[in-house]
Amino acid sequence: MKENIKTYWTSKKPIYGLRHFVLINELHNDSKIAFHLVSVLDAQITVEVSESELNNKNNWHSGWLDLSKSESITKNYFELKLIQKNHNKHKKVFLNDDSTFNIS
Repeated sequence: MKENIKTYWTSKKPIYGLRHFVLINELHNDSKIAFHLVSVLDAQITVEVSESELNNKNNWHSGWLDLSKSESITKNYFELKLIQKNHNKHKKVFLNDDSTFNIS
């Protein structure tokens, strides 16, 4: 990774309701460089940003800002988790004991 790129970042706007991220990978695609960041609070929340976007002070702050809980975890995050929880409920498959697909 480039030496001038820091590891810890705060998004100026919530991303899926979260603002604190850690840089985990530098991605090279032809002549473009992007960075893969993961939320500090939820490893399922990841984002890929270009080098110019990450260095744009209107989008990102290098380091972690000391934010209140409501600023660092917005209601959008809780809504997202509720949707994911409800979505996963419908993915369960139940088999009868006499089903030919029951291998237990």
